[in-house]
Amino acid sequence: MAKLVVGKARSFWGEFAPPSDKSITHRAYMLSSICERGGVVENPLRAEDCDDTLQALRDIGADASVFRDRVLFKPSSLTNPSKQIWCGNSGTTMRLLCGLLCGSGVSCELAGDESLSKRPMARVVNPLNQMGADVAGEYPPLRIAPAKLKGIAYSSPIASAQVKSALLLAGLFADGETSVVEPAKSRDHTERMLKACGCSVSVAGLMVRVRSGMPKKLEMRVPGDISSAAFFLIGGAMIGGPVTAVGVGLNPTR
Repeated sequence: MAKLVVGKARSFWGEFAPPSDKSITHRAYMLSSICERGGVVENPLRAEDCDDTLQALRDIGADASVFRDRVLFKPSSLTNPSKQIWCGNSGTTMRLLCGLLCGSGVSCELAGDESLSKRPMARVVNPLNQMGADVAGEYPPLRIAPAKLKGIAYSSPIASAQVKSALLLAGLFADGETSVVEPAKSRDHTERMLKACGCSVSVAGLMVRVRSGMPKKLEMRVPGDISSAAFFLIGGAMIGGPVTAVGVGLNPTR
């Protein structure tokens, strides 16, 4: 990959691959951990938040091997952990794990650092409990007990990809159909990935529906993050270019 060059006459050109997308990395790890035939996540973002998600999944039984540019998940079963599950500073980790775990039969406590412990979780906990989940806590730590879930039709008061994703993940373990309607379109990484790995999911306008059933297998390369690319693209626009970002995710809802 050619590098970016800053010339002497206020010129700036070249090509680059930005860091991988954090939101997609979180979701790829979680889906791969429950796939019936495992998963391969290439080019994941190696950063603290995503590493916390990966370690949390390992702590509840995921069989994941880390290589230089990919993480390989073998088929495995989620189990009751022998310790508290650490989510660090990652709200995405905690909120999405609530959805993933509340119907999986796992009993655990999700905890985070001082900053995360001040962040509200009711927007995810309340609708999950409407599905029959047993999740306690409006702020971390959150305590999850095994429960039998049922699908619901949930009208979200806010457009939130984290709330939507948590409910869709829980819907994989719930009887019947789970649907989420938002007042505006939020990022749709989760529903795209669910469809890619064989889940029964459909999208109609602002509504997403999912039916119970485990994903089959996820094989994906995580694209670059457009936010990380933006700094260099702006630099090229301001002082010359051309600047080319390679392998960037272009999901229009992002």
